[in-house]
Amino acid sequence: MATVEGRPAQYGVTLRQLRELMETRGAEGLAKINALGGPQDLCKKLYTSPTDGLSGSKADLQHRREVFGSNLIPPKPPKTFLTLVWEALQDVTLIILEVAAVVSLGLSFYKPSEDETDIDDPAHLDEEEGHYQWIEGLAILISVIVVVIVTAFNDYTKERQFRGLQSRIEGEHKFAVIRSGEVNQVPISEIVVGDICQIKYGDLLPADGLLLQSNDLKIDESSLTGESDHVKKGESFDPMVLSGTHVMEGSGKMLVTAVGVNSQAGIIFTLLGAAVDKQEKEIKQMKKEAKKQQRKSQRKSLTGDDDLPASGNSHGNHARPDDNHVPAPAADKPAPESHKKEKSVLQAKLTKLAIQIGYAGSTIAVLTVIILVIQFCVHTFVIENKEWKATYINNLVKHLIIGVTVLVVAVPEGLPLAVTLSLAYSVKKMMKDNNLVRHLDACETMGNATAICSDKTGTLTTNRMTVVQSYICERLCKVTPNYRDIPQEVAETMIEGISVNSAFTSRIMPSQDPTGPPMQVGNKTECALLGFVVALGQSYEAVRERHTEESFTRVYTFNSVRKSMSTVIPYKGGYRLYTKGASEIVLKKCAFVYGHEGRLEKFTRDMQDRLVKQVIEPMACDGLRTISVAYRDFVPGKADINQVHIDQEPNWDDEDNIVNNLTCLCVVGIEDPVRPEVPEAIRKCQKAGITVRMVTGDNVNTARSIAVKCGILKPTDDFLILEGKEFNKRIRDANGEVQQHLLDRVWPKLRVLARSSPTDKYTLVKGMIESKAFDKREVVAVTGDGTNDGPALKKADVGFAMGIAGTDVAKEASDIILTDDNFSSIVKAVMWGRNVYDSIAKFLQFQLTVNVVAVIVAFIGACAIQDSPLKAVQMLWVNLIMDTLASLALATEMPTPDLLQRKPYGRTKPLISRTMMKNILGQALYQLFIIFMLLFVGDRMLNIPSGRGQQLSSEPSQHFTIIFNTFVMMTLFNEINARKIHGQRNVFEGLFTNPIFYSIWIGTALSQVIIIQFGGMAFSTAGLTIDQWLWCLFFGAGTLVWGQLVTTVPTRKIPKKLSWGRGQPDPETIQPGPDYDADLDKKPRAGQILWIRGLTRLQTQVIGGELQERLIPVPYSKTSTDQAIRVVNAFRQGLDSRGSLADAALAEALRKQTALSKRYSHSSSVEYADAPREQLAPHDLDVERLSSHSHTETAV
Repeated sequence: MATVEGRPAQYGVTLRQLRELMETRGAEGLAKINALGGPQDLCKKLYTSPTDGLSGSKADLQHRREVFGSNLIPPKPPKTFLTLVWEALQDVTLIILEVAAVVSLGLSFYKPSEDETDIDDPAHLDEEEGHYQWIEGLAILISVIVVVIVTAFNDYTKERQFRGLQSRIEGEHKFAVIRSGEVNQVPISEIVVGDICQIKYGDLLPADGLLLQSNDLKIDESSLTGESDHVKKGESFDPMVLSGTHVMEGSGKMLVTAVGVNSQAGIIFTLLGAAVDKQEKEIKQMKKEAKKQQRKSQRKSLTGDDDLPASGNSHGNHARPDDNHVPAPAADKPAPESHKKEKSVLQAKLTKLAIQIGYAGSTIAVLTVIILVIQFCVHTFVIENKEWKATYINNLVKHLIIGVTVLVVAVPEGLPLAVTLSLAYSVKKMMKDNNLVRHLDACETMGNATAICSDKTGTLTTNRMTVVQSYICERLCKVTPNYRDIPQEVAETMIEGISVNSAFTSRIMPSQDPTGPPMQVGNKTECALLGFVVALGQSYEAVRERHTEESFTRVYTFNSVRKSMSTVIPYKGGYRLYTKGASEIVLKKCAFVYGHEGRLEKFTRDMQDRLVKQVIEPMACDGLRTISVAYRDFVPGKADINQVHIDQEPNWDDEDNIVNNLTCLCVVGIEDPVRPEVPEAIRKCQKAGITVRMVTGDNVNTARSIAVKCGILKPTDDFLILEGKEFNKRIRDANGEVQQHLLDRVWPKLRVLARSSPTDKYTLVKGMIESKAFDKREVVAVTGDGTNDGPALKKADVGFAMGIAGTDVAKEASDIILTDDNFSSIVKAVMWGRNVYDSIAKFLQFQLTVNVVAVIVAFIGACAIQDSPLKAVQMLWVNLIMDTLASLALATEMPTPDLLQRKPYGRTKPLISRTMMKNILGQALYQLFIIFMLLFVGDRMLNIPSGRGQQLSSEPSQHFTIIFNTFVMMTLFNEINARKIHGQRNVFEGLFTNPIFYSIWIGTALSQVIIIQFGGMAFSTAGLTIDQWLWCLFFGAGTLVWGQLVTTVPTRKIPKKLSWGRGQPDPETIQPGPDYDADLDKKPRAGQILWIRGLTRLQTQVIGGELQERLIPVPYSKTSTDQAIRVVNAFRQGLDSRGSLADAALAEALRKQTALSKRYSHSSSVEYADAPREQLAPHDLDVERLSSHSHTETAV
């Protein structure tokens, strides 16, 4: 018989039995467990120990993975490079260019018969010139291919970058597993069936399992069942715990019974994954059918379909043409609204700007073509009175190409790329600054933050807690007391109370550095108390060995309502209850206290007041957290004065009566020192126009003391410091409802909110975000670490979770994880956020100058000389290649401390400020003046033949080459000007700190030299002499001098109307979707659709495999999840009508997946901008609750 590590290789239970077991609940589940011999027997069958866990040997773990599977759901393969190339080719502008280039190429080989050709005809082709005619068409095709490959390569690298980032988030997710009797933090992918896991408040369960022991355990199973009520779990009534669910209260130990694809969450993903490909084929087929149907319905009205012009597309995924299933239009209405709410500050401004530029560009492009064609026709057929010849098509195609090129130049293709690059680059760099960004645009939103609501513990303080004062038997000690000086009975009870009544996951470990302090593992407050036990020379481990967790009668775990924790243990035939918690709360429940020399005394109201005034308040004013330890005995025999006589087991559910009439053992003051770097960081925030508020559960005196030490408050300030109760009194009306106008009176002056509950935190954040009390709307960032901080973290514009102290629930609700739990990292996030915003503004300033000049030159050239001085290929080089490179150069500038010297921009400030508009128009004037001067008098000035009025196929002239070269040189030097957007004079400052910038600049300049000297017919250039080059450089460098003159013009003299790109776009204009048929909507939308396509394509790239909407219980791929969601939403309304798909197992999986859509978030609407609308917002989902992140995860 085969053996593994000396045990049989055959397990006593099969994978199938375990899978079936985990599909049951409650009584049915218990019956199945008992049929397998009960939990202990199940452990034996899986060769594991309930107390010591697995041995952890490699052979054993590997064997278990082979038999029961590993804790991974295989991700879908990423898109191939060719797929990305194909997607990049879908861009409308590129398609038009490709078609025009192919037509041009075809016509260049068209030879009319000799007798048709007139010698004087402008369309006459010289033998030699005929050879070159095809070059331009080919050059355009090649430049399109280059653009496509660059775009696809960018997508490909981003996809890889984000997968790496995602795997880092997954890699950081570890879980407490017992192996060989030791508790280890094990990456979730390494958990196997048979492992014993410790579960506690705030955990996200990584696998399915059975409870072996639990204390007061409540689980949020909404991610699987959709039920929002917390489910009580216990060994005796419902021991099944499932992967992907959250522990909301309590603790326990579980035996892992199913992992990866065999867990309940995994089964759903697998079922969905199998259905995806088949379903996608059906969706495509139905889209085709729906389009045919739609065309018919345009001709004759069918069942009111013409009211919904896009219904054929938008419901193509579930409505067969024959089933007349048209959902009520109302279902679509929430979509724009939610889109509007979801947009980040920058994205909203960019979208609006995009649409405006799109319209302007389209108009000018169409005008250019019309003017060129009319002029050609009038000149050729009216003035010269010539007959139509087939060769004239060539001229018309040439005009069309120029028009399309103007459109290409007008639409800043590089803008979405700049946003993408800037965000991606920042995210990568922010990792080094201890900011792990989960939602891309959070880093940009952070730059606009006007308020930060911060936790105290661990964020502003070091979260390394130590007991520095103690009050025992009416003796206040400011150093650790001598154990022998404490009356023996009190000392022993106190040691036992602290050791037993704290989570067994909290431990003091020897430091890895022999000179350093011991390591604190687990809850830091409990570690401080355990450290106190160790400092008294006692061993808490010995006490824990006497009282194991399994022997506990009842545990009332800590939560934000109780603010205390109690444990009941068997004691001399009866029971003893130990309690510890916030001192003012525990002392209110005390009826007795140990006085001098351990005498038991009644704890009167007077003594209580005296203790508060003389001990607790002075401790709190020193910034100490005060904790009281107390106990109570329940005895079957004769009871002492502070004991309770019982005849039977008390009703442990009657918590109010059980945890009452306690005997106080001691009060300790715990110090959590302020992090040394925090006061400076807060000072920087205040200087940068960001208000820092502290929201803490601590005593008001402790909070005030810490706030003063941090610099949130100054002793002379007239700001509010409120307790949760008082705060609620001020903001609620007589019916207990929160009123915004009452809240608006409180929050502007509030700086510290003490003894606050998570609800108070949420109310404050929501009130600040929704407040319209000031013109400038607040953009609020929040930090949190507890499970209950989830709602506030979600509601905030940017939620920061603590990477070390934070629970999984908090991390999942957040946008950014602070990997070092340090407030000063938030300041770095602000800096990076402002840098992203500025990088995009720099690029816009540069890009719009190029666009304005190129468009005007092409347009006026078309009007004045019937030709564009800048040829199509040249404009493509300037626009697509240089923009891509410039966006890379300007988007990778490092942030400087200067960024923190200004106020935040806020939600409503225009994207293009008056200073920027001054620079754009100023530079455009200079460049236009130079170009038109060269165009009309340059030939005489430089003594060269004129290039004006040349024939269609003539050789490139030096005249037009100089114009092109000068334009590129001015653009290049203007790129240096564009590095500063706030009117700074020294544009070279920090130039050499960015190697990417100067390498790209030099690279572009060298490419330009090669194009001019060797571009020939392909680029319509003729080689230039040294003198001519020097003139080009002279005009180019002139932009730097001119820039200084422009800076001198006072900005305040410029009318405010010139600032551009302000505020929120109209909701209906943000309907991305190439499925949108322009001809169905009579409005002229060409520019807008073109733009939105460009933007959405890049949005999809930004989000590549956008970072997980949550920290997932088992690693899985974003694509497969979203595919799954896509299928769910497609199937949901079709399940009833389509028998072939409604196979029972799949239907059940989909029902569960509806709730698993917790992983669904509005950002999918960007990810699948191409998907029909209905797929993206299933009407009957409560998206606010399901979305793991309900505000700003869409990334530009």
